[in-house]
This record gives sequence, structure tokens and C-alpha cells, in this order.
Amino acid sequence: MYTLTPKRLFSVPIDGSPISSHQFEEKTVPEIKALLLWEGNRKTRLDQLFRIEADTLPDDTIRLQGDLTKVKSIGARLAQGHLLIDGDVGMRLGEHMTGGTITVTGNADSWVGLNMKGGTIEIQGHAQDYVGAAYRGSDEGMEGGHIIVYGNAGKEVGCYMQEGLIIIHGNIDTFAGIHMKDGTIHVKGNSLGRMGGEMLGGKIVIEGHVPSVLPSFNITGIRPRVRVGEARIPGPFYLFTGDLADRGTGRLYLAQQANPHLHVFEKYLV
Repeated sequence: MYTLTPKRLFSVPIDGSPISSHQFEEKTVPEIKALLLWEGNRKTRLDQLFRIEADTLPDDTIRLQGDLTKVKSIGARLAQGHLLIDGDVGMRLGEHMTGGTITVTGNADSWVGLNMKGGTIEIQGHAQDYVGAAYRGSDEGMEGGHIIVYGNAGKEVGCYMQEGLIIIHGNIDTFAGIHMKDGTIHVKGNSLGRMGGEMLGGKIVIEGHVPSVLPSFNITGIRPRVRVGEARIPGPFYLFTGDLADRGTGRLYLAQQANPHLHVFEKYLV
């Protein structure tokens, strides 16, 4: 379809929400070039910001390349098609996305998959805070779809998450799954702790080290494996439930081998 490359280094935030497959597919080239994007506090034509070139990509694919760290909300409300981003990208990637695929070869800023409802986002580098989270002041986070981060992620992964799957191949910061209602968070690396604070439901699986477990979680068993999507992750895993302070029934699976300090909880198993 098309390849977009910035014409210059952006100095103020750009609202990239019009850059989406469904926004392009029924438009002529002149109409695409005339799309208006907010550049700071003024509207600017797309072709004044990006060089737009026809490509041999499939008809439903848009490639963006270059420094996009100032460009936010790319792929907003994406329903179908594929966005391929060669480089780093700004905040709110794929917000309100309902379908299609977004692939980032570099790193992503905060709020990846904000209030996402479907589709797939893959980040081959790192992601900042609030992956799959809700807007500030809202209690409705990610409602469906898949987010996969092959590097590390920041704080509050899956905040207010309601459904879907988040997989982090690297490490995460604190408060993963805070206010989580349902869905699954799978972390293959380490966590800095406080997972599942005020969690009501859903599943958090951590294969790496955690410093501690919140006191409002009870140990309820040791499981030889845990299911994540269609995969079965070998354990054993300690199973904790909570957050009991909020009458939650969430499940927290922590790898036994990576957390020998949690052995002290075994005495509470019946």
C-alpha cells in the first residue's frame, strides 16, 4: 500500500490517529495527502509532515519508518489491516483498536493498547508504562485482543484490564494487574512486585522473580503447570488468590523455582 517517512524531526507532539488502514483504504492519493493531523495546537496536512510513497506492500498494509517518538495514537480505532512501524513510536499506540495488527520493530511509549478491544499489537523492543490500561479516571481498561512485548514493560501493566491477553517476554515494574477484572497477564521475566493490587478477577502468571506477595493474597495451592491461551506453561507455580481486601477472586501464579523465598507460605496449605 504506502510507506510514510517523516520529512523532518518533529519537535512537538503529532496526533497520528488518522494514520490507520481503514482511514486510507477508500481514499484517493490526493485525499490521503490532504488528511489533517494536529501538530501541537495547529492542524497540518499529512503530506507536509510525511513523505508518502506507494509500495509493493499488500493493499491493507501501511509502513511507517523513522523517528516517530513524537507521534501518538497511531492506529487508533484500527479495525482491520496491518500497520508496520520500523522504529520507535509514541504513546497511545492502537488505542480503542478493535481488529487488525500493529507491529513495532523498536520501542513504544506509554499506554500501548489503551482501551483496546481486539486485534494484535506486537512490540519487538520495550514498552513504557500502562500497557493495556485504562484512561486516567476510567475503570475500563483493555477489553480484548492480544498485546505482546518482547522486551521489558513499565508500571501498571493491565490496569483495569477486563479481557484479553498481555504477554511480556522481559521484566516489568510494579503494580501489574492493578484493579484487574478479567483476562490474562503473562510475564516471562521478573516483576518489581505489588502484582494484583485491588484485583477482582483474571490471571497473572510470572515466571521470574518477585520480591514479595501482597498480604491481602492467600496461598491456595501449588500447580504443576498453568494455561495461558492455548499454551501450557510448565511449573510448578505457587497459586495465590485475591485481592481479598476487595473480595477479589483473581489468580496469581508465581514460579516456584524462581522464588524460593516463598517457600514459607507452604505451611499454610491444607
